[in-house]
Amino acid sequence: MKVLVVGTGKMGYGVAWDLVHNAVVTQVGLLDLRQESLDVARQKLVSALEESEHAEMIEKLVLHRADVTNIPELAPLMAQYDVGVLTLGNRRCSYKAIEAAIEAGLDVVDILEEYHRRPDTDEIEGLEVPAGMTLDDYGDYLHARALERGVLILDGMGFAPGLSNVTTGAGIRRLDKAETAVARVGGIPSKEIANHHPLRYVITWAFSHVLREYMVKVKVRKGGEVVEVDATTEQERFAFNQLGQHEELVCAITPGMPSFIYSRPDLQEFAEKTVRWPGHWDGVRTLKECGLLDLDPVAFKGQQIVPREFLNTLLTPRLQPQNGEADDVCVMWNSVTGIKDGQSARVDYYMWEGADLWHGNTAMARVTAFPAAIAAVMVGQGMIPEKGIVPPEDAIFGERYRHFLAELLKRDITVLEVVTAG
Repeated sequence: MKVLVVGTGKMGYGVAWDLVHNAVVTQVGLLDLRQESLDVARQKLVSALEESEHAEMIEKLVLHRADVTNIPELAPLMAQYDVGVLTLGNRRCSYKAIEAAIEAGLDVVDILEEYHRRPDTDEIEGLEVPAGMTLDDYGDYLHARALERGVLILDGMGFAPGLSNVTTGAGIRRLDKAETAVARVGGIPSKEIANHHPLRYVITWAFSHVLREYMVKVKVRKGGEVVEVDATTEQERFAFNQLGQHEELVCAITPGMPSFIYSRPDLQEFAEKTVRWPGHWDGVRTLKECGLLDLDPVAFKGQQIVPREFLNTLLTPRLQPQNGEADDVCVMWNSVTGIKDGQSARVDYYMWEGADLWHGNTAMARVTAFPAAIAAVMVGQGMIPEKGIVPPEDAIFGERYRHFLAELLKRDITVLEVVTAG
């Protein structure tokens, strides 16, 4: 099986690291516009393989320098592979890569927190919509084209969306009638490291995209209806007391699992919330109230500056992990409530995973990249036969779900399911 990884950041590296160790994968292509990024990713992989005495796997790696927005260039290259994994950090590039994959007839797994069949309407990040189409028209067009070409777009298959969708979907299937679902997920630095950084946070993926998620309108379900709320609202403080951990955390609404609004319309309540250490959301609220997350330019000493861009420039170096600060944690607590056998029931899913510093994978890379890599191999092996734009909750269930969890366990990623009746 030949797998193409598009994007060579932390997530792309994690996907490639996992795939290159998989015996059924014979070639791992790395694609990026920047040669420097390709070289850095390859060198990290080579070093990791040599240290683990698997130098023979280096021969699986193939580098491709290409522009993902150039569909005529990208599609023929994609056609050389059996399946692809998109690890791109912005919407413009993600949609272009999906168009190219459909043109190439290549099944792909995408990790972006976007449901491409119903594109987000806020802050479109340069997303180019064909003339005469609305955003929804464009999503339906991509879905129809994928069906015509017999292509699967496994959409949002990382951590959240992805692993969180799959487990929440499993909880819904466990009940005779599901009524509410709340997903609480997030990547945080270790407590010790958090105390040394503003907002008690360290960057684990594209920070500009994180700031976008803090400002957009978010669709949720309330009383069976789809409504819009502001991101970072409805904060919830909770105690995480599973898997040997005892921590106080806080979560707030963000747009991390948008497909559930459409794929599970019978839910009375649904929201996804991002987990952070206490104090983070208070700091974010202050930044928002001061206008520092706005995109409208303001005049400053004869120049026009965009507050959020300035803040991003100011905060990024302060939120980067310093030497010896590579330890991060990914947390998940998803809850589904409803009816089972005539009585009320609840299904909870817990996860608490740290980094694998020995192999250069952060916790965020492990729980985002590894599920994407597992899913890509499942697609390549024909285990997920659906076509079109398909969210994780409609792609991985039943025997596929059990296989998926078993593969996570092989990578030392544990998901705890707790069922409570009555």
